Amino acid sequence: MGRWRYLLFGIASAALLAIVGVALYHLASEITYDDVVAQLVATPWSAVFAAILMTVGSFLTLSFYDMAALSFIGKQRPWPAVALTSFFAFAVGNIAGFGPLTGGAIRYRFYSTLGLDAVDVGKIVAFVTATFGMGVMAVTSFGLAIVAEDVAAPLGIPPNLLRIVGLAGLAIITLMLVASARRKPFKLGRFELELPTPAILIGQIVISGVDLAFAAAALWFLLPESGISLPAFVAIFSVAVGLGVLSHVPAGIGVFEAVIVGVVSQTADVDHVLGGLVLFRAVYYVLPLVTAALVASALETRRLAEGPLALIVRAGTRVAPPVLSALTFVIGTILVLSGVTPATSDALDILSNYVPLPILESAHFLASILGIGLLIVARGLAFRLDGAWWAAMISIAVAVVLSLIKAIALVEAVLLVALGILLWATRDMFTRPSRLTHQVLSPVWMVAILTIIITAFAVLMFAYSEVEYTHGLWWEFEFESEAPRSLRALLGVALVAGFVAAWSLLRHVQTPVSVATPGEIEKARAIAQASDHADANLVVMGDKSLMFSDDGRAFIMYGVRARSWIALFDPIGPQESWPGLIWDFVETSRAAGARAVFYQVAAENLALYADAGLQAFKLGEEARLDLTTFDLTGSKRSGLRQSYNRGQRDGLSFEFIPVEAVPAIYDDLARISAAWLDHHNAREKRFSLGAFIKDYVLSQPVAVLRHEGKIIAFANIMTTETHEEATVDLMRFAPGAPNVAMEFLFTSLCLQLRQQGYRWFILGMAPLSGLSESPAAPLWHRIGRTVFSHGERFYNFRGLRAFKNKFHPEWRPRYLAVPGGIEPALALADATALIGGGLKGVLGK
Repeated sequence: MGRWRYLLFGIASAALLAIVGVALYHLASEITYDDVVAQLVATPWSAVFAAILMTVGSFLTLSFYDMAALSFIGKQRPWPAVALTSFFAFAVGNIAGFGPLTGGAIRYRFYSTLGLDAVDVGKIVAFVTATFGMGVMAVTSFGLAIVAEDVAAPLGIPPNLLRIVGLAGLAIITLMLVASARRKPFKLGRFELELPTPAILIGQIVISGVDLAFAAAALWFLLPESGISLPAFVAIFSVAVGLGVLSHVPAGIGVFEAVIVGVVSQTADVDHVLGGLVLFRAVYYVLPLVTAALVASALETRRLAEGPLALIVRAGTRVAPPVLSALTFVIGTILVLSGVTPATSDALDILSNYVPLPILESAHFLASILGIGLLIVARGLAFRLDGAWWAAMISIAVAVVLSLIKAIALVEAVLLVALGILLWATRDMFTRPSRLTHQVLSPVWMVAILTIIITAFAVLMFAYSEVEYTHGLWWEFEFESEAPRSLRALLGVALVAGFVAAWSLLRHVQTPVSVATPGEIEKARAIAQASDHADANLVVMGDKSLMFSDDGRAFIMYGVRARSWIALFDPIGPQESWPGLIWDFVETSRAAGARAVFYQVAAENLALYADAGLQAFKLGEEARLDLTTFDLTGSKRSGLRQSYNRGQRDGLSFEFIPVEAVPAIYDDLARISAAWLDHHNAREKRFSLGAFIKDYVLSQPVAVLRHEGKIIAFANIMTTETHEEATVDLMRFAPGAPNVAMEFLFTSLCLQLRQQGYRWFILGMAPLSGLSESPAAPLWHRIGRTVFSHGERFYNFRGLRAFKNKFHPEWRPRYLAVPGGIEPALALADATALIGGGLKGVLGK
């Protein structure tokens, strides 16, 4: 249902865009397409250069959002690295129109190489998104309050209504400042927001004002003389930006233009205004993206660089795929729009002497189809698919030829060649094996393509506004008949896009998932024994499905609950086999109409999940004990020493039972397990925990605790052949066992494992521990801390961490990798039910 909800939301945005397009069409009804083109050509280069300078100033100002966020969380980094990160994030986010999503992914790629973890990056994204929104809200509200009449007239909205909206926005900002000064959360109905200090808020509003002033000046220089001063135009510009953001239309396209045309055209020619807007989109949106692609590709060619810039170089190489994906999307858009606009008469005169009409007609039609193809391929490039790379390179090569044949479109050809060179230079980044037919377009991507098609239709209607429509236009084939040619091109684009959208929506059929066969389990167990991950032995339980990498060296074990495919831990096996395996799992689950979930993954591997379009949410922390330094001497572990000595005085003895000797004591273990379950009124868990199943228990060594020769407690031990780490799963004791029994068992086991040469002992997870208390922390952290602090009735969160802390372990974060939105909550609920064996197991013990 989630994808349909997003799709309906997108259709609403597209409908708004169509309405705005109609308004723009009426505003420009007195001018022609040729008038706008003539104005574009007549724009002085000095104005373009001034606009470029203002764009540079705007992007430099944007970097201070990230600088403020890093200062707020106490993780300052050098300004050059921060400025480059901000530049990439905003260059891509401005084009994509989904800034928090695309900008957040790029920031993670950069900041993770600069020593920041997923929690830090989440705080930065939340801070930048919130303060940027508050800054734009403040400037937009101020603009509405002072230019309400100018903005209301072209939109057909009562000016007093806009003025009231502006004053209400200023009132909200004022209340936020007051709440911030009082160090209290800002509340508006059920909405609650933790705020930074007033100084930070005011600073961010100032940064927003400066940024909008630079951006407005870039457009102001490109517009004709209208009698509107630059300060007044900044207010108008901020209103246009604010309404564009509120519309949720990608890049605010159409909404922004409608406001600017409606206001400025009252004192200037509409064709001059439209020409300035087209140039502004090229200078402020396309030029930074092209620059980002060039920089990312240049960094990729220097990926082995050493020295102070090495970190920046490594970070830059990781953003090449999303940047080139966005550039591919833009160039695809240019091809689509080129297909619905007329060629110059000089170009047609030349082509008529050398190119037969059928070839020209075919080139025009096919170039538009390749444009929509590049829009689709762009998604595959974002996920580093080798199939997408090959499709893009072939499409570019063909499109270059077609662009020259259809209209001698030199600008298109140059852009296509440049894109091809950049993709060739970054070939090593696109190595993920996958067929394009396996990828499913997300609702967000489909909405973006729908926006382009609606825009193309509006441009076509404007370009041929003087041509009277008849059904016969579809069948006219002449060199001068450009309107019929454009109509056929748009129809082809719409049909291809509609087919791809239908394929993506209707091919979601449930894929049958079966539990692993004994042969698969043995294969996975062999891989697990050769790995460093002791928990991988849970594969022996036999309750999970398995997916192997193409080379057969790595696997993912997963369970299915409702619409969630939940992978347990990171993939098991050599890390070079992980990227393709993760991608296969994500795409296979999507094709089955489900969400891909990775449960308890390590922080150092989060970039792999970000590359697959997943976001990280902290689950808690895992306790790891360094056995090479573990002993009972000194004051650090005096508590453990006392418990260990007391256990010895009480007659407790520890014994390590190798796997071949476990069958001899199996009946004693079964008796203790049954008594433990009955005493705790509990039931067996599954998935991330083992259950007392005979084949599973007999497959591993066991640590037992005896009292007067009788076994009173045990824990099964999971190890691998590398001796890198060991851990325990089932930990059960008989009713009436001494209070120090489990401490004595764990302490004795650690000493035994150290003697056997193991490096780490894994004490397991402490759920929801270590979540941030920062006001800038995501909502996920605040909810988790509340549960951790007040959820003792349902789970012993604090007690579990306190017990493990007695051993003074290292605490390492563990994450849930899952799509964004409400998906994390649904995924966590499904994982909980999977572990508990259904809803009854969750509500019970």
